[in-house]
Amino acid sequence: MSEQKSSAQILRVMSYNIQVGIATSRARHYVTGSWKHIFPSSQRLPNLDRAAKLIQQYDIVGLQELDAGSLRSNFINLAEYLAERADFPYWYHQVNRNLGRLAQHSNAFLSHFKPDRIENLKLPGFIPGRQAIMAVFESETDALAVFILHLALGKRARIRQLDYIAERVSDYPHAIVMGDLNCRSDGPEMQLLFRKTSLRESTDKMCTFPSWCPQHHIDHILVSSDLTVKKTCALRHEVSDHLPLTMEIELPLTIKLNRYTHQGLSLENYLGRSIISL
Repeated sequence: MSEQKSSAQILRVMSYNIQVGIATSRARHYVTGSWKHIFPSSQRLPNLDRAAKLIQQYDIVGLQELDAGSLRSNFINLAEYLAERADFPYWYHQVNRNLGRLAQHSNAFLSHFKPDRIENLKLPGFIPGRQAIMAVFESETDALAVFILHLALGKRARIRQLDYIAERVSDYPHAIVMGDLNCRSDGPEMQLLFRKTSLRESTDKMCTFPSWCPQHHIDHILVSSDLTVKKTCALRHEVSDHLPLTMEIELPLTIKLNRYTHQGLSLENYLGRSIISL
């Protein structure tokens, strides 16, 4: 038994709604700082630099509310920017709302491990465009799927979206679902997900919103029942209106994730453009 514990791999994951690098620390900032959602701000990149120093400590990071390169981000792909600053060799961004030069609303997946597959999952909803990222890590006898979500504000849309995610989660023996789900774990949409899958949440309910006075538990990291949660934490790191949520997960011995080495292959064929160019 002790031999198995010593060889088990601990995966450190984070979910963070980064709010396009806008540091919101009071409710009034939604009004006084609203222009930052449209126009460039000199504080955006310094805020993201602070975020990069934090996220580089984790193995896999799911980010929401980024920009893929528009006026407000000085036409910088913020997923790529964070991946470079935080030394993540593998990254992927997904545009959910394409408003041309005005905004490129996106999610992102950053990893120190090379996934075997990446898929964009189109989520059902009354307003088209929302998607989820699915990254799959495969071994000879096992597989782990990681889902990055940012769900709709409306309950009916969230129910449809999590019903669809439940179907995709059921295709894999092990899964991690994380993101800004815009609902609590005792809500009907989350209860539907729990009934249809083996996903569960840590018993520690971490409030992450608003960042300056956390009262709402709407950011989540859910894991399959056979994955062991070692630690969950909401970090005090106020460069957004959400706090980052982190988790340490003990993986089954049948899943081995290998960090990047210089013998690896470029992912640019299916990960947008990989930071690695070999």
